[in-house]
Amino acid sequence: MVVVLRVIPLWPWCCASAAAKLDHMSKTVIYEVNVMFGDCDPAGIVFFPNFAKWMDASSLHFFMKCGVPPWRELIKTTGIFGDPLLEIQVKFMRPATYGETLQIHTHIQEWRNKAFLFRHVIMRGEDLLCEGIETRAFCIRLPGEDRIRAITVPEDIKALCL
Repeated sequence: MVVVLRVIPLWPWCCASAAAKLDHMSKTVIYEVNVMFGDCDPAGIVFFPNFAKWMDASSLHFFMKCGVPPWRELIKTTGIFGDPLLEIQVKFMRPATYGETLQIHTHIQEWRNKAFLFRHVIMRGEDLLCEGIETRAFCIRLPGEDRIRAITVPEDIKALCL
């Protein structure tokens, strides 16, 4: 019997669940968060919705660092008012507490026709705390209606993020 092992390079912190997808579809940008006392629950650990709040902030930070114009500019030129969250998946591994500095490593894992997936890996130095995947879409308001619609991912925005 022959066993073939495939070696997959891991991120420097060598945690298998934090292994970067070798084929991720964009740059990786790091957003830093200083955890404050008010971010924590009575037990002194970060209240879990704050991780989603920081992932949301990291998503916007990602686009800014890639050179995508601010939403207030895009709405004037393209009608795009933002990238609403459609779905979120989060896996928690370790807690965080106030006084700590966290790093959120963000990249676009997959581009689809009208949606894209952000992958967030939240670290405290070498420790993996949390992983999350957000599904988002660029949206416009339909003229004369009180509704929004997802549009095809603009190629110029995609090019800035690669």
